[in-house]
Amino acid sequence: MPTRPVISGFHPDPSICRVGETYYLACSSFEYAPGVPIFRSQDLVTWTLVGHALSRPSQLRVADAAPSGGIYAPTLRHHDGRFWMITTNVSDGPGHLLVTADDPAGPWSEPVRIEGAGGIDPDIAWDDEGRCLITWCDAGLRQAELDPTTGALLTEPRLVWEGTGGAHVEGPHLYRVGDLWYLLAAEGGTAAGHMETIARGPSPSGPWEPCPTNPVLSARSTPAPVQSTGHADLVERPDGSWAMVFLAVRPRGYFPSWHVLGRETYAVEIEWRDGWPVPTTPIEPDEIAPAREHLGDELGGEWVGAHVFPDEVLRPAGDGTWLLTAAAGGRSFVGRRQEHTRMVAHARLDANGGTGGLELRLDPTHAVTLEVSGSTVRAIARVGSLTSVLGEAPLDEDALLEIEVRRSPFGVFSYQRGPDEVVARVESAAGRRELGRLDGRYLSTEVAAGFTGRMVGLVAESGEVVVRSFEYRGHDDPDDL
Repeated sequence: MPTRPVISGFHPDPSICRVGETYYLACSSFEYAPGVPIFRSQDLVTWTLVGHALSRPSQLRVADAAPSGGIYAPTLRHHDGRFWMITTNVSDGPGHLLVTADDPAGPWSEPVRIEGAGGIDPDIAWDDEGRCLITWCDAGLRQAELDPTTGALLTEPRLVWEGTGGAHVEGPHLYRVGDLWYLLAAEGGTAAGHMETIARGPSPSGPWEPCPTNPVLSARSTPAPVQSTGHADLVERPDGSWAMVFLAVRPRGYFPSWHVLGRETYAVEIEWRDGWPVPTTPIEPDEIAPAREHLGDELGGEWVGAHVFPDEVLRPAGDGTWLLTAAAGGRSFVGRRQEHTRMVAHARLDANGGTGGLELRLDPTHAVTLEVSGSTVRAIARVGSLTSVLGEAPLDEDALLEIEVRRSPFGVFSYQRGPDEVVARVESAAGRRELGRLDGRYLSTEVAAGFTGRMVGLVAESGEVVVRSFEYRGHDDPDDL
């Protein structure tokens, strides 16, 4: 089992395809916009973000999405010279959304809405006669023939497989390998019981023969440092060998442990034995590359907004600064994923026209915020319905806000048992001052619930704030493996 992700941080539900020597991969994005990040790689190890399949408001509506609402698992395919991406916006139904592009970096088409199919996790495939098939999760795995130009179902949906008995059979993917069709699916739920199962049959609708050694992938009930493995996709290499991408998490801390970066993307070699895929050698980098990134004259592709596109609330002021405006319905958050186990974020803000700050969050009610209002900065911790002011200080004009994620001062018999520790500071003419700290477990999925991971960025609570600078620095601690 790999110990390092190939795409770190909150990048779950990977779906992969290959065109020539190049691989492309899509992930879920939930309530964040733009949606469905698209990555490119030549070796399955190093991935570059090239764009988003849902990059404009006409394609993606998440204004009313609750935390972990919005865009669920996509399927990315290349067929007949075009890229196809199908997904579900659970906050903008009914039905699934299908977009196409000549270039995976975009632009992608306006969505075709598929209203006749409910549920989540749609897959798209083409049979030997060129018919387009959609398979999705809705109390089992269901399938119908699809007109991809109109979104109409050409046949009545029918139940094709109910899995092997695990809970929540989902994430189906269909493949033609040799003379047989294979149906890959996730079971057990995307937590500790997660697993990947597979079946094969003579047609894309079965009948299905389950693999006798199912699950083909799972870390359940093992001491592996990477857990919750599943929701996989297969890809054939140019040389005829195969690989699998899948999601997993890195839980840390005292029992029962917590994961904070979200569900990440991992990869492994596949060997076919007796007609069944078997994971073998991990595909992983030697290290998670450190990062140091600044907010420059343009927003990088890694920037997203919660329930809003970043450029709807964050705009350049023309003098090297940015203006962040609170959304009509309340606060605005724009930022990027925490992709490393250790991280420092810095920001300089002027809040004479509003209230805002620097924030590390799992969702709006599980966050640490350095909130600036006028000439005062406060460190605020939110854990569900509880809000605590950890500390406050006067703020001079050139003050630097800092949120650090560092190794937990772990102790079995101490209160601090989480995966890490969050420290909020301010540096001003009076010196560097700590305003408060929080056990990192309170900004974890196990506490907050949901399907996302930590984000770090900028927030406007009211009015408009001036963003003079933002910096993210991250690295992985070798002791976390």
